[in-house]
Amino acid sequence: MNLWYPYQEWIGIAWQSLSMTSKVLVGYGVLMLIALMLTYAWSLNDHRVIRGVGVWVKPMKFMAATAMFALTTVWVLKVADSHIDQADVYIWIVALLVSTSLFEVVYISYQGSQSSASHYNVSDPFHAFMFGIMGIAAVGLTASQGWLAWEIWHEKQSADIPVETLGVIIGLVLTFILSTISGFMLGGNQPPAGQGLPIVGWHLHKDIRPAHFLGVHAQQFIPLFGIAAAKYMGSYAQSGLISASVFYILLWGISTWLSI
Repeated sequence: MNLWYPYQEWIGIAWQSLSMTSKVLVGYGVLMLIALMLTYAWSLNDHRVIRGVGVWVKPMKFMAATAMFALTTVWVLKVADSHIDQADVYIWIVALLVSTSLFEVVYISYQGSQSSASHYNVSDPFHAFMFGIMGIAAVGLTASQGWLAWEIWHEKQSADIPVETLGVIIGLVLTFILSTISGFMLGGNQPPAGQGLPIVGWHLHKDIRPAHFLGVHAQQFIPLFGIAAAKYMGSYAQSGLISASVFYILLWGISTWLSI
């Protein structure tokens, strides 16, 4: 008996339910995961460092984040029970997401291969220009989520919005707003050098990256709060979601304050 059969069947059904554009986005996310694994294998024999950190650490972080960003974009549409993925506008949202994130991953990886910094590198006009373009790309990437939130809101505004859908909308909006603010702060304030916390590498003081992480990943956390509230809080679900979102913003604010 094939114990994996029920899961294979479920995956097959889930895959068939996706639009062609969402399938492309899933494929893009999977390619980023493959690139992450290959880069990790390559990094095991490459001991070069930039500011005390391996040259491949930043590319791997961006590959992992891009994969999660892409796959979550597909997931939240299912959570929101949205059909935006069937509309032409979704193609442009996905195109914005893929083009901006791919640019960042490719440029950061190339700079890593050259033992040269991508961020804060203003050593000459070319690198200063590319650092500026990276900032524009980052705003475009998060703007894709704000755009998606608007389209879902517009699709659902004539009906009572379920808590799960509201969680998706709030999460996408917060991803755009919070990560854009912290991203601009990060662009003007280089984090401390050297290794910080395990895996992520952050420092808990004078480092905006924890706040930026919260901003970017509101895309996942807030929809999960919405799902949990809808399942366990009954008539208080919407209030629970709003309270969790306010707490999340406060946590982001505290993290931001600690970075100053």
